[in-house]
Amino acid sequence: MKLQATKSDGICAQIKSRVKKSVKAARPLLLALILSTSCALFAHAESQNMIGKWNVEITFANDEHRSLRFDAQAGGKGSFLLTDAKSNVWEGAKPSDASWAQVEGKSVTFSGETEFPLGNVGRDPGKLMFNGKFETADLITGEVEFSPLVGERPSKHGTFKAVRAGGAGQ
Repeated sequence: MKLQATKSDGICAQIKSRVKKSVKAARPLLLALILSTSCALFAHAESQNMIGKWNVEITFANDEHRSLRFDAQAGGKGSFLLTDAKSNVWEGAKPSDASWAQVEGKSVTFSGETEFPLGNVGRDPGKLMFNGKFETADLITGEVEFSPLVGERPSKHGTFKAVRAGGAGQ
């Protein structure tokens, strides 16, 4: 017994053919979408997050050591708070405004004004400028410059190490 093809069988075959063509045409687009999403997620996972509290150890070329806390906030804003023992000689350290920016790749800069104590009789106001690079998500290393705001003295140069306080996500 032979079955006859009906008109609806022809329409179904045409629809099936068009669906196959559409699926074939959509495959490259779907693949491109999957790849771009994967790359974006990977790039986000690899990016370093500056926001948080950082314990910063500075060593100037004259072997002078200083410590401060850098609180990096959203929008490139932040604050410095001197934490070394010399900072509490008088009334104690007070936070000062700072700013930060992530530049290409793992590079970061942050800067702000501060006042280093001079013995127990005075303060040395100046601007700290840090240029560093993320070594890990919780460690930044680089160079620092302290430019005095008063007097005709040369800038001090050195190195720094910033460790995220409390680990990632703090």
